[in-house]
Amino acid sequence: MAPLTRRWSPPFPLDLGAVLGPLRRGPGDPSFRTDAGVWLTANTPAGPGTLRVRHGDAVEAAAWGDGAEWLLDGLPALLGGADDDSAFECHHPLVAEVRRRSPGMRLSATGRVWDCLLPAILEQKVTGTEAHQSYRQLCLRFGTAAPGPVPDLRVPPTPRAISSITDWEWHRAGVDGARRRALVAAAQVAHRLENACALGGEAGRALLRKVPGVGAWTAAEVAQRAWADADAVSFGDFHVAGLVGWALLGRRIDDDGLAVLLSVYAPQRQRAVRYVLAAGLGKPRFGPRFAPRDHRAL
Repeated sequence: MAPLTRRWSPPFPLDLGAVLGPLRRGPGDPSFRTDAGVWLTANTPAGPGTLRVRHGDAVEAAAWGDGAEWLLDGLPALLGGADDDSAFECHHPLVAEVRRRSPGMRLSATGRVWDCLLPAILEQKVTGTEAHQSYRQLCLRFGTAAPGPVPDLRVPPTPRAISSITDWEWHRAGVDGARRRALVAAAQVAHRLENACALGGEAGRALLRKVPGVGAWTAAEVAQRAWADADAVSFGDFHVAGLVGWALLGRRIDDDGLAVLLSVYAPQRQRAVRYVLAAGLGKPRFGPRFAPRDHRAL
């Protein structure tokens, strides 16, 4: 079946990789691919869909499946069109320099809470490698084949599919009890959680936190991607406070210190974090790296 298409000229500089990169969940993500453009899949209100985006003189998009029209309608917001950075002020030379050399860095708004919430819950309190492996397994085993011409792309599992997974299959995917309980609880009210996009900001994050097992970190990770929440900082992250502290202060800080440091950037604290992380500065290591656990061996 021929795809639906759309051509769009963004009224701002666009770095396609920087905008859509945060939607990718590891190098083996079966719902995201970079090949002759960026491919991504989604569970939309109209059904599953696949979107391919290319950027040259203008953005050329093609979409397949029941969700094709919905995905094309949301193309500008997906590529940062809903992100207003005009009031952002740089309070540190590093932030100012990254902002100057990265004018195409904007926050993407997918408009889809569930597709962002599923991998965010999987990333709770485990290494990225563990979370990405679990997400890949769940997509391959419980997702659906993506509409369109790419045979090995997968649409993430729906809430109904997540609710049907047995304990053995959770174990096989390397997902521990706490995360599986949070996912099942979220799946049961997934249709209500989509309202978080309309609420936005702290109200949207508060709605997500009503789900048992969804805390401030998880809600922020979803808000950053689902509705381009420029103030949603991932407090509680294993790395963010340390990386921002070393980059801006030359020393390690905790979440309390991070809150103080970022307070001058409100209501765009997450944008400041994005600029700092884009600088690519590391922090000194004082001990062994956190080793992945294999819950399947427990």
